[in-house]
Amino acid sequence: KRTWRLSLRIRITSMALTTVRPQGMGFDTGRRNTVINGAMQVAQRGTSTTGSSSNNVFPACDRWKVGFTSGGTYDFSQSTDAPDGFSNSIKVKCASTDTSIASGDEFVVQHRIEAQNLQQLAYGTSAAKDITLSFYAKAVNKTGTYCVHIQKNDSTAAYIYKEYTLTTSWQRFELTFPANAVVQASGGAIANDNGIGLIIMFILMNGSSTQGTDAKDQWSTTNHRSSSSQVNFMDSTSNEWYVTGVQLELGSNASDFEHRSFAEELTLCLRYYYAIADGSASVMSVGNSSYYNNTYINGITPLPVLMRAKPSIEQTTGTNYFKIIAGGASDTFNGFDGLGNTTTLHQAELYASSNLSGTQGHGGIVSSDSSSARLAFSAEL
Repeated sequence: KRTWRLSLRIRITSMALTTVRPQGMGFDTGRRNTVINGAMQVAQRGTSTTGSSSNNVFPACDRWKVGFTSGGTYDFSQSTDAPDGFSNSIKVKCASTDTSIASGDEFVVQHRIEAQNLQQLAYGTSAAKDITLSFYAKAVNKTGTYCVHIQKNDSTAAYIYKEYTLTTSWQRFELTFPANAVVQASGGAIANDNGIGLIIMFILMNGSSTQGTDAKDQWSTTNHRSSSSQVNFMDSTSNEWYVTGVQLELGSNASDFEHRSFAEELTLCLRYYYAIADGSASVMSVGNSSYYNNTYINGITPLPVLMRAKPSIEQTTGTNYFKIIAGGASDTFNGFDGLGNTTTLHQAELYASSNLSGTQGHGGIVSSDSSSARLAFSAEL
């Protein structure tokens, strides 16, 4: 009888583990992009504004504001002309010209970032960090030198800008704004609150009063927003300017654009603006309400996210634009008088007191009753 013994020897060799980083993927798990709606996906106010001369308004894409002081007019729209990997851009067109720029004139497309979202920059300390702005842009007809400006308002105001050169083709620009003594000083601090932290301004036209070189490529306390090389975008109605994929991130290197889902981007936008009745349908529910007396209604409308600040009301009103259905009857009215005292960051109290005739104590559902009616709540920076 034989007994067989099988000896198995296993040799384990220690090897170094190498992690391969695919192109465009970082190791950080947090959000890199401090810009909201940088891909221009969300447009709660509508997709276009034409022939406008309005200043300090949001003409189309959420979180993108226009500063405009000029004798001309502009068109502003959410465009489907976009580089590969994007579906939308902002398109700005000169609608009527201004060929004689006054010293205080300007045309800027700006984005404002909430201060408490920028504490990682460590401004106001010796550890202040560089930041990098990247974006895709192109021009039609008006190619040449443009400037992009960043402004810090808290404590001691500070300014910095850089030039970039546009062609008629989509290009990606990566611009680093280095920290220096201005933002390292105590006056460089960005408050940890819900106010304005930084303003990114794409300059389309700029008068001489804020042109200069003190803030070119470096932070300065002098308000220079552009060089004298900045083009006058308003000199021809053939001029168009496009931008998308805007990203502002920590550090001196640009990473690939951080794409977020439409649902994520919309949720971030709702902190600043919530359109509950957008004029796209004749009937859109606003909320519940009740008759305080036979000519006065009030009720609470929940807000979908915690807003940045107590909101204000924005509405388009007209004859019988809204209605309340209560007690088996429909009572129409033109619009709301405003927001009540119980309005907070998470709810809005709406009240109306004209053109109403109901029964005290009756409750009902309030809705729009016209495709022209609009109702929104704004807590924009």
